[in-house]
Amino acid sequence: MAVTGLLMVLFVVGHLLGNLTVFAGPNGINTYAEKLHALAPVLWGTRIVMLLAVFLHLIISIKITLENAEANPEKYAVARYLKATFASKTMIYTGLVLGCFIVYHLLHFTFRVTPGVVSTFEGDRFDVFAMVKDAFGNFLIVLIYVVSVVSLFLHLSHGVQSTFQSLGFANDKTQPTLVVFGKGLSAAFLVGYGLIPVAILIGIGVFAK
Repeated sequence: MAVTGLLMVLFVVGHLLGNLTVFAGPNGINTYAEKLHALAPVLWGTRIVMLLAVFLHLIISIKITLENAEANPEKYAVARYLKATFASKTMIYTGLVLGCFIVYHLLHFTFRVTPGVVSTFEGDRFDVFAMVKDAFGNFLIVLIYVVSVVSLFLHLSHGVQSTFQSLGFANDKTQPTLVVFGKGLSAAFLVGYGLIPVAILIGIGVFAK
């Protein structure tokens, strides 16, 4: 659970850094995409590894949830959550939202099979900027992405520190730092990933209509 979670966090960091090139305009993200696709074996190898990690993470999380339910078949008369937070209590739900979003995101921007996807070219390379800008001009699509980003924030605000704890890095001294780090990293993802669709929708900067 911890190892697959850590792999996904590292991927999310790299994916965000690449996505932020959209703020450099068409040449920025189109150049990034062109160089990325020039490394096709590495790109698809990474995708396959990450899809396997997501699948394993989901299966293990469901297994753990069922085992916890079996260990406590009867609800307590009074529920007491000494350290539990909203994020920790909703991990299974935010995880399922993210799993569904990953499928949608792949169909949307990777395989480009969802309705209305713009497929144009800038010279001899695919125009990723035009595709992204057109997609996020749709409020419903922006809403899907924002809900997913909020789910990512909630999932990782607990998941990051939990991962380090599972790997044996947490103790009385390091735990407070890991909690702050987890919340800070998840907040950075919330702002970074959320800013892209929102900025395009309202048309600011390079996205001005």
